[in-house]
Amino acid sequence: MMHRGENSPSAAICKLCGEVFTLPEDEVDGNLPRVLLCGHIYCTSCLRSIQCGSVITCPECEVKSTLPEGGVYCLQEDSRIIGLIYTAKMNKMKSLHCDRSRNRRRNKLSSSSEIKSNTEDVDQPADIEKIERVVDEALVQAAENLAQLEHIHETLTTGLAEQVKREGARLEMEIKQAADKAFHAIQKWRDVQLTQLTKLEAQFSASRAEACHVQEKIKALEIAMQMAREVRRVPFLEQYCTLDKVLETLQAPVDNQSFNMKCITMGSGMSCVFQSESLSQSLAVSLKMEVSSPKHLSKTPPKGSHLGSSNRKSPLQRAEGRKCMSPSRNKPPSPQKQDKESPGVYSHSSRGSSPSPRPRRGSNTSSHSSGSDIGTPDVIVEELLEEGQEHALPPTGPELANDKWRIQRRRKNQIFGNKRNVTQWVVVTHVVNPSHFYVRYVAEKRESEILSKKINCFCSRDSCHFTSSDTVETGSMIFVKWKEGLWCRASVVEVLQIGLVEAVKACKVTQLASVRVFFLDYGLTKSITVQSEEGTTESSLKAVNKHLRKVGEALNVELGHFAPQAIRCSLKDLVPYDLTKGWSKEAQVEFRSVVSSAAVEMRPLGQDRDSLLVDLRKAPMDQSSDVPISVREYLVFIEVARFYSPVTLSRRPLLYYPPIYPKINTELNAVVSHINNPADFYIQLVDNMESLLLSAKLQDCYNATTVAGQDDLCIYCPVIGQACVARYDDKLWYRAQVIGHPGGRKVEVRFVDFGNKKILSVSDLRKIKDEFFALPSMAVHCCLSNVIALDGETWSDACTNRFISLAHQKLVTIVATGRVPKTEPLPVKLFESGLNGPLSNIAELLVQEELACFKDKPKSKHARPPGEDSTIWDPPLELGLATEGLDSPDQKVLKKQDEDLLEFQPQLKLPAQLKDLKVRVCHVNSPSSFYVQFTQYDSQLKSICELVKKECALMEPQDVVWKADMYCAAQINGVWERGQICSDVTSSNIAEVIRCDHGNKVKLHVSNLRPLPTSLMGSLALECTLTDIRPAGGRSTWTATACDLFSHYLTGASAVMTIKELTDERPAPVTLFCSNKMGQFVSIADFLASEGLALRERKPRDADIQKPKETDAQSPVSETQTFSSAGEKRNTPHHPTPPLNPFPPQSSLISTPTPPKPAPRTIMSAEKVKTELYLPPELPCLGHIQMNVSAIGEDGLIYTRTQYAECQLEQLRERIQQSLKTLPRQKPYTWKSVLGCAVIGPDMLWYRGQLLEVLGGHVKVQYVDYGLLENIPVVHVYPMLLCDDVPQLCMPCQLHGVNPVGGRWQRDAVALLREVLLNRCVDIQVVELPTDPREPLTVELSLDGLSLSRILCHLEHATLERTISTQKVHSVMSPAPFLDDWDIDPEGLRGPEEPVLGPFIYPKLPQEGEQFQVRVKHLLTPNELFLWPLEGTADVEVDGETLDEALTRINANIYSLPQLSNFPHGGPCLAEYSDGKYYRAKLMRFTSVEPIMLLVQHVDFGSDDTLPVSKLRRMPVELLRFPSRALKVKVAGFKAPSVNREEHVLPYSPGWSVKAAMDMIDLLHSNITASVVAREPELTVLLYDEDGELVHLPLVSSGLAELE
Repeated sequence: MMHRGENSPSAAICKLCGEVFTLPEDEVDGNLPRVLLCGHIYCTSCLRSIQCGSVITCPECEVKSTLPEGGVYCLQEDSRIIGLIYTAKMNKMKSLHCDRSRNRRRNKLSSSSEIKSNTEDVDQPADIEKIERVVDEALVQAAENLAQLEHIHETLTTGLAEQVKREGARLEMEIKQAADKAFHAIQKWRDVQLTQLTKLEAQFSASRAEACHVQEKIKALEIAMQMAREVRRVPFLEQYCTLDKVLETLQAPVDNQSFNMKCITMGSGMSCVFQSESLSQSLAVSLKMEVSSPKHLSKTPPKGSHLGSSNRKSPLQRAEGRKCMSPSRNKPPSPQKQDKESPGVYSHSSRGSSPSPRPRRGSNTSSHSSGSDIGTPDVIVEELLEEGQEHALPPTGPELANDKWRIQRRRKNQIFGNKRNVTQWVVVTHVVNPSHFYVRYVAEKRESEILSKKINCFCSRDSCHFTSSDTVETGSMIFVKWKEGLWCRASVVEVLQIGLVEAVKACKVTQLASVRVFFLDYGLTKSITVQSEEGTTESSLKAVNKHLRKVGEALNVELGHFAPQAIRCSLKDLVPYDLTKGWSKEAQVEFRSVVSSAAVEMRPLGQDRDSLLVDLRKAPMDQSSDVPISVREYLVFIEVARFYSPVTLSRRPLLYYPPIYPKINTELNAVVSHINNPADFYIQLVDNMESLLLSAKLQDCYNATTVAGQDDLCIYCPVIGQACVARYDDKLWYRAQVIGHPGGRKVEVRFVDFGNKKILSVSDLRKIKDEFFALPSMAVHCCLSNVIALDGETWSDACTNRFISLAHQKLVTIVATGRVPKTEPLPVKLFESGLNGPLSNIAELLVQEELACFKDKPKSKHARPPGEDSTIWDPPLELGLATEGLDSPDQKVLKKQDEDLLEFQPQLKLPAQLKDLKVRVCHVNSPSSFYVQFTQYDSQLKSICELVKKECALMEPQDVVWKADMYCAAQINGVWERGQICSDVTSSNIAEVIRCDHGNKVKLHVSNLRPLPTSLMGSLALECTLTDIRPAGGRSTWTATACDLFSHYLTGASAVMTIKELTDERPAPVTLFCSNKMGQFVSIADFLASEGLALRERKPRDADIQKPKETDAQSPVSETQTFSSAGEKRNTPHHPTPPLNPFPPQSSLISTPTPPKPAPRTIMSAEKVKTELYLPPELPCLGHIQMNVSAIGEDGLIYTRTQYAECQLEQLRERIQQSLKTLPRQKPYTWKSVLGCAVIGPDMLWYRGQLLEVLGGHVKVQYVDYGLLENIPVVHVYPMLLCDDVPQLCMPCQLHGVNPVGGRWQRDAVALLREVLLNRCVDIQVVELPTDPREPLTVELSLDGLSLSRILCHLEHATLERTISTQKVHSVMSPAPFLDDWDIDPEGLRGPEEPVLGPFIYPKLPQEGEQFQVRVKHLLTPNELFLWPLEGTADVEVDGETLDEALTRINANIYSLPQLSNFPHGGPCLAEYSDGKYYRAKLMRFTSVEPIMLLVQHVDFGSDDTLPVSKLRRMPVELLRFPSRALKVKVAGFKAPSVNREEHVLPYSPGWSVKAAMDMIDLLHSNITASVVAREPELTVLLYDEDGELVHLPLVSSGLAELE
């Protein structure tokens, strides 16, 4: 059996595993080469390892081959390679036989001479009998041998004829196949070479450079001529240009001698050479493209046109050159030729048949020379590779994460993918510090094992041993013994020679003292000392070879196919805890201990020069949590590292402004936000309107960052006293301050706007933005004035609980009684507050109840506070007039009110007086739908809550079928309340419940519901709508801005309300008044109209006549409308007593002369109708389906119907039209309980609909079978169901994993969806089904095989979610036809060799608040622009020249710079501008592929440009030392208007109009100064004009912007 690497032909080696093909011998199975259907050849062992069932996928071309019934062993064997192996084996056996015969003759001669000498010396008689016996035995044995030989000869003679016939047929077929392959290979070579002639221009670099030089002069002359013409036309322009230089350019003569015109007479030096050598049984053909020294063109034929040979290589040989390896040559190729052979490039003729052999270093070509080598190929066509490519060092930096040939290796192994920006599992192999460590991909374990086997096999060869003539050089690759039996490849870092102290670049092996190496696959640097005991050459070599092995050129090339396994990484944004001491030993130890040797999850976050910026995540250390632990956060938390922050260590963190204390002896309204005890509580003053918007801004800001997954604001190492934003139990964000570290990744914070404390996890904290420091802390620390605990020290729980019930979260009136240091609580007097002024003194109530005592002198608990009224509310004016002359009116009023309080009323009873009702707004949907509670029924509400709790708290859960409109008792946040079911409860057991006494809806599990007793059914919340106004902008619905503003100011606010009309319609029409900060009552309708969010409703002229006056006479027996538990109207007779009747009796009205009045208008009661929803649509199954698109909603929902639903729709139309022949009678209805309805469409046909909203005389309906939304008059809608047994045929769909730009779909995006989807049958992949069948399906939609999500993202209408963009997108394409097998030639593609340049540097700006002069360079939007500070940023000089001078120098010889070949995001480059000159820029992204166009940003101007690759040059490193001249900033103080009334908007920022941008440009033309407001998360400034006014104020005043 042949030893691998010794006398083995290069073709006899498997190119996948590197093992030698072997023939079966005796009982040992061989490792035969077998051919796949694609023509590629691998050994039997490799094919068995990659077999997957009955299919094998080729590792090289990925073509699937189906195995025959016998499996791998029945695949066709490659007879050509087997012939080579057999020939090499025969030659070896012949050489061994010759050696044995020579040794036998030599031994025979020596033995005969010895016998002669012995016979001469010893004269003894021979034993004749013994000799005869031995001879007889030998003759018997010879006879047996002769018989066996005759039998063997007969067998061979018989089988020879069959062998000749069989082999003749096989060889005839192989000869024809080999000739066809050679013909196709030559034809392929010809086509490739002819194609390369299109790139011949690259060979004439001198001519091209000279032409560019002339073109540059032409361009300069044209510019000078244009300038001269302008100066000639307008003479005063001379002061704006250097006229002398212009004239010098115009008058400069053209010197023909200065141009090299001989360059166009030079030839390329290239020639095509054909060589052939024919022998009796072999034919060698060689086709070469050779390059010689370029010579002048002549009339003689080119030198290379005739047969000849040359050792020079053409640049084109790297991709197309061919080389013949003649089988007749008896000597191996020269070392030079061996170095230039490609180790991994195969002929294209092998596609579909068998590949060309891969040459290996050390292969012996003499095996081809024998004339009897029947297995040798007749025609060998091999490709050449560029010499420099195989010697290129493999990359060692972070580019390994997505390097080209690393990806090719993964593609061959079929288990790897692109690893850039994808979470991967790695093993940390070596740690220097947290900013310098190495990892290996777990997915490349198999590749590592293959590499290790190869290296160990190489090191076992004698050819890898160092000899005395070898040297060790710095930067070369060698093999180093890692441990016994394991060798690794390493790069030489430092070489020390015997007798020298300093390191040397190269050293003889025999003089080697020590060597320091870097292990490419582990990241470890190690010093190896060579110790020789004797000091001789042999002992030195033995000592070196004990630890080291050399890597030859061929091995170096072969190992170049394996990327270095160790990737250098750094934990992103992590710096040592103490920057002055650097990384501590503890940090290194902790890092090693946390990652250990187990696999960890690596998340790439960026790249910094030669390091990959990552975060490592390890499985949790304890079993209580399944959340992986971030190594970065762990190191920060144990205080061995910290996150990088631009704030210097000496700078104190920002703190909140202290709260504004109230003035002494001044009554102010406040809310008690938190109570510890009466001597320790916090209040919030309510006179600051800006504080109302703080919470909303906090939620908008931090919820957006949480949804987007941004971790820039996360806090990992909180500091005592640090200001932050914390998430409370209600999942809302509030301003807070860190006050303690309890341990266990917990922190204690105090909410500065409320005063309460809470222990939270670090993950619930966020960095606070500077804009939230503007408002001072709102929680004022207070204590009750002149009150102490009963024992003088400790407040009892009863006292504290009573104080909480009186004041917590309630509006109170406070009076500060003194001044104290801000570290102590402020003494205040607390009064229960009402609309008519302060009421009871809370301190006196506590004293009266004997829960506290006064400091000075205790007062009687029955003492009345001075000035306190005897009545809780002032009696109405009418009531006071009616009770004139009666005794003790105050007592009777109190008696009447007490009776009302004692009378239990579960249902709301509207008072007889409808004007100036004191209410509290409890829930807001919109100005057309909000709920109020009457303050006079507060005691009723409290009693009802207690009764509900008493009835239902101890009740066990019951199996109740909950239907719509059923009353229930609901446990909401631990409190039992009355509720009403909104819709039938489905199998999800989640019920939507409206809170009867508050108005808002909540979703609860049915386990939190109990049946409500009939005696408790009802509601104390009244649904209202504002009258006399309508939405602005011609809209039928209220905008989100109007609803938000209305909700911010009114939710929980006290107000005065007047009911305009007493009907059973809901919502009730009302007018609402609230007090402003001046104490004046303001109409909310007027307020909305003044803000531009509402318009006044037009009133008809006779409205006053038709409206009944509120002073009209009423009968003494009035009927008060109430609502029963079932919602029906009932009339309850009510006989008021004479003293309390607010109106005079009827007899008095008759006797009193009054002017004639119209009769009161009778109120026509509307018929109450209730309809259910149509049945939900039948949802399809998960998977692929074809559906028709019927409508596109404004919210981006896509309404579709299945093919079956299309058939049902036709039948439904006929059924509806036949069932309805006439119009039903129109009546006034109460639309509140109407869900499903019938609609008369514009075509006067009937359709099924769903009522969504009532808008005055119109209603908003949705066609349930089409998805369309429409506002139509009420007269066209009927509260009845059509064909209610047929489910809804249209179902809404939403795109999977797509977020619209700006959070909602823009008009142009919806228009695009309608244009491409409406009335079209599309392919849909149903990804997720909703729990509620009426909710949208989550789908992926494709148009002719193209993903709609990708189309929207490409057109920048939407963005893919991070979790979706990093995953493989589900295929929603239809089965596509078989695609053509493109013949893509990957040769000539080279990895990036240009150095990766660092980022640009930015100038230092003044401190925040300081103003400095700036110049605006470029404007993106009115509040987003590029500027350049003028002060302190004069032209920086580097090596004695400014940036302009350096650019002028480089532009003068710009074509000497190479074109850009590496395109990293944000990478620096030189880009050509429209003036023909090159300026500094950075790469942004590719804009097109055919042709290739890139978007670049000029860093010194801020403008963008789209350029081809030909207009980009590699930037010299020295230009990076100049700071960038354009800083991108955000201008604070204003934002885009919420309602843009301009027609023309910026296409890339639709919120801004073109007019706003143009006006902002005009405002920026004056002298502008700026001051820095914030540096994080983006640089934010304020801009001022020459007068010191804010630049953006004119935009705000003109309505083109809004204040932020």
